Amino acid sequence: MNEVTKSIERQLAKLIVMAEDVSPPEILFHIPLLCEEKGIPYAYLSTKKELGNTVRINVSASAIAIENVGTGNDGVLDDVIKKLEEIKK
Repeated sequence: MNEVTKSIERQLAKLIVMAEDVSPPEILFHIPLLCEEKGIPYAYLSTKKELGNTVRINVSASAIAIENVGTGNDGVLDDVIKKLEEIKK
């Protein structure tokens, strides 16, 4: 959580993804607020295990910050962010 918070505060994050099953949930309460303040999009996945597996770290994760998507993948990230914005409306 500390690294995700730092990434948001430094405005390095392009997207934040959090797990819905974090316990206690208070651990994540500040993340959406920071994201809103800094204009960084955020989303949720169902479980910590699913989040870890999705980003291929093979451990559970409460939250992740995507800072760099790799060469040629900016369009993919832009599409994901647009779909998230549509869902939130």
